[in-house]
Amino acid sequence: MRNLAVLLIIGLTVYCVFDVIRSTAEERLGVHPAFWVLLILFVPLLGSLAWLAVRWSRRTATAGHPGAPRQSRRPTAPDDDPEFLWRLDEDRRRTDPGASGDAPPPSTP
Repeated sequence: MRNLAVLLIIGLTVYCVFDVIRSTAEERLGVHPAFWVLLILFVPLLGSLAWLAVRWSRRTATAGHPGAPRQSRRPTAPDDDPEFLWRLDEDRRRTDPGASGDAPPPSTP
């Protein structure tokens, strides 16, 4: 059981170090990332919990803020992307200018 606790602390430490590296200056409260990494590495449990508390508080503080930058969500599939479908339709029109996109294909007897 003690080994499991050690593994969880190591996993939490590794997660927090990578999270600090990927974070922005605003999310770090303007503190240099090296400070956070050193805190997390030298005091693993308390440093990790402190980082997660700061990170969580910054996320919730900016989540409801009207001026907060929003991440643009791109469609996950091509058929959900209107721009992709438009380009596909334009390519089809260029390759076969006589065919209408609305008319069904002619049936063969």
